[in-house]
Amino acid sequence: MPANLTKREIVLEIYEKTGFSQKEIVNTVQMTLDIVMRALSEGRNVELRNFGVLEVQKRKSRIGRNPNKPLNKVVIPERAVVKFKSGKILKQMLKKLDISQL
Repeated sequence: MPANLTKREIVLEIYEKTGFSQKEIVNTVQMTLDIVMRALSEGRNVELRNFGVLEVQKRKSRIGRNPNKPLNKVVIPERAVVKFKSGKILKQMLKKLDISQL
């Protein structure tokens, strides 16, 4: 299974391609992530053309079970979750992915 992509790897790749200082890149990447998080926390969807959409959805309250005590029912409260829908170009790229490597 391939390793996860980290924020540090993103910064290094941008640094190698642009020559901007790593400090500037770290600040820019973090500001971008902060803006995305703030928008989602305000209930706004984030649309990144060709990449995808981060969509805030409401999950209904439901009854769950405690895995350690399966006879006990637990109320899972209503909450907001983020769902990702891939964009057109990302979908095309994923079709080419060798899923036997996952």
